[in-house]
Amino acid sequence: MTPTPPDEALPIPPDEALIAGAWRRGAGAPTETVDPATGRPLATVHAATVEEVAEAAEAAARAAADPRWRDLLPHQRARLLTRIAELIDAEGGRLAALQTADTGKALTETRALVASAAGTFRYTAAALETAEEAITPARGAYVTMSVYEPIGVVGAINPWNSPVASDAQKLAPALAGGNAVLLKPADWTPLVSLALGRLVTRALDELGLPTALLAVLPGRGSVVGDAIVRDPRVGKVSFTGGTSTGRTLAHAAAEKLMPVSLELGGKSPTVVLADADVEQALAGVMFGVFSSSGQSCIAGSRLFVARALYDDFVGELAERVRKLRVGPGTDPATQVAPLVHHRHRDAVAAYVDLARAEGARVLAGGAVPEGEEYADGAYYLPTLLDGLPNSARVCQEEIFGPVLVALPFDDEDDLVAQADASVYGLACGIWTRDHRAAWRIARRIDAGTVWINTYKQFSISTPFGGMKDSGLGREKGRDGIRQYQRQKSLYWGTSESPLPWAN
Repeated sequence: MTPTPPDEALPIPPDEALIAGAWRRGAGAPTETVDPATGRPLATVHAATVEEVAEAAEAAARAAADPRWRDLLPHQRARLLTRIAELIDAEGGRLAALQTADTGKALTETRALVASAAGTFRYTAAALETAEEAITPARGAYVTMSVYEPIGVVGAINPWNSPVASDAQKLAPALAGGNAVLLKPADWTPLVSLALGRLVTRALDELGLPTALLAVLPGRGSVVGDAIVRDPRVGKVSFTGGTSTGRTLAHAAAEKLMPVSLELGGKSPTVVLADADVEQALAGVMFGVFSSSGQSCIAGSRLFVARALYDDFVGELAERVRKLRVGPGTDPATQVAPLVHHRHRDAVAAYVDLARAEGARVLAGGAVPEGEEYADGAYYLPTLLDGLPNSARVCQEEIFGPVLVALPFDDEDDLVAQADASVYGLACGIWTRDHRAAWRIARRIDAGTVWINTYKQFSISTPFGGMKDSGLGREKGRDGIRQYQRQKSLYWGTSESPLPWAN
């Protein structure tokens, strides 16, 4: 296996947060970030304090109201987004290497995520250039218009699994909407967000715009994230992360009557019908749950297979899962990279131990890999379980690791009942040659995204979000910008006569 490059070869940003338009060391507690492949420390990052969050929010409010930003026309704001995309492209290799070191992800994946981030800014710029407001049908002696205005200051709180892409999905539409943004990266993986923040401030400087339009505030969610949510100057928060944290955030937002967007957990079903193309389904099922080492909210972690096909399909799947290549993200041959942190690896292992206690059969994996090359990393073997009812905890709770649970189903009604017997409703995959069955099942299952004969494909042009405990609101798409704006109605009177009531 190719070793992780030494720390000095990585573009590690300085230990500085972006607060009130200036880069400086946070006054909060230090956190050591660790390379999950080796256990070796990468950097120390000092958190922002509650007081620094307030300082950043005050500066962000001033920046949002600054005529240099406030008075820009949409196509002029689009120039900023396009410039950020260009800078991301230029720094793509460095950003990908940094994210691999910080998260453990394979370089092939982090390169794709960086390209996706640039594409998000570029697409959003195009959407902003062509976004239209409306003259609505009048019902009297007036002309009615519907227009959109910035919220002002918005908060963006992101998870550790795909920081650069998640950051872009919030920053691009928020800036496009004319806002200032307080960005809080995950405590475990702040480095890519800090590096991206430097590119954004560079673009702001080049265009003569206030750098306080963006703050990057590392730290714990319970401190920094909570301070962002509760700050009176923040008018909206977009959060991606766990459902329990999302509920807490929603309660705080309700007290302020503040809108929120919540992309939360998932326990997504992936379905193999009896007529499926088996080779396509085997490859798709494995990619859907074991890529990203299972650390994905949309991972297809519950596998439902038609009973007539079940034994043969699951048996072949187990053989292939055992052959997946586990290694560091810097090795081009790696298919399953280390998990983000040793504590998270231990939590995933505890779920597999729980499955055994509940009576599961471990058909593949179910352990930390053996060998000196794995000894210091946060590795866990891709794992396939069966023999459990759909009500078992490992079938119902989000594990967020390379663990797949297989279950049989008898008919379409049985399938839909089992697939929907979950508090989550984020995604679903269907493998079948029958387009009519695919249509019926896709419409019946509670999920915000359904893939048919593919999985885990994304387009910035297509809205994304969940149902039930998987969240509120949608990101992406042309309307993504409108999620960061307020709608206002204007009435222009056309009658030359006074209102009759006045007479």
